[in-house]
Amino acid sequence: TEYQDASYAGRYADFIWEVEDAEERKAGGGLPSVQLRDAGGALAKAVAGSLFKLMAYKDEYEVARLFADGDFIAKIAARFAGDYTLTFHLAPPLISRRDKVTGQLKKRAFGPWMMRLYGPLAKLKFLRGTAFDPFGQTAERRMERRLIGEYRETVRELLATLNPDNHLAAVEIAGLPEKLRGFGHVKRRNADLVKAREAALMAAYHQGQPAAEAAE
Repeated sequence: TEYQDASYAGRYADFIWEVEDAEERKAGGGLPSVQLRDAGGALAKAVAGSLFKLMAYKDEYEVARLFADGDFIAKIAARFAGDYTLTFHLAPPLISRRDKVTGQLKKRAFGPWMMRLYGPLAKLKFLRGTAFDPFGQTAERRMERRLIGEYRETVRELLATLNPDNHLAAVEIAGLPEKLRGFGHVKRRNADLVKAREAALMAAYHQGQPAAEAAE
């Protein structure tokens, strides 16, 4: 809810409940002993963590909210005494230049006056994902929105054939988005790696192979 609004949070929660219900019905009983340690909602927990990471991606509005909510300044004040100056190293997509060699956006240093902009920017989060979102059409933002839908489809594909024998494999696949790290080109590269891993594990899942065999 803090990230976007109650409706957005509701869509997140509804999906987790859907997974929890299916997991209980299809893999809640009769688990082999090796799987007992992962019973009791492990799939729903994996989906909860992964879907949160995907839906709460750190865009300009979220970064502004985290800087402006008071917790950041409180931590800085508790850690440093005396006079200090805040410098923010950012690469705003609308005004940043690209490196001539790598083609990636180059970061620039911004002074403490940025703190005065974070509050108003955070309040504009209602623009996120709309046609009026000035940041929403970058390649990174389009990828992040696409990953949310693709992940939901993957989880529903897992649920369609979920059973006690493939429960552990489903949990591993559902947890893959937790491995997404970084921002910009780093995140895009990691997303490609995660999607490749997902494809291999999904193929093994449909063939009834244990996750360990797919790893090999």
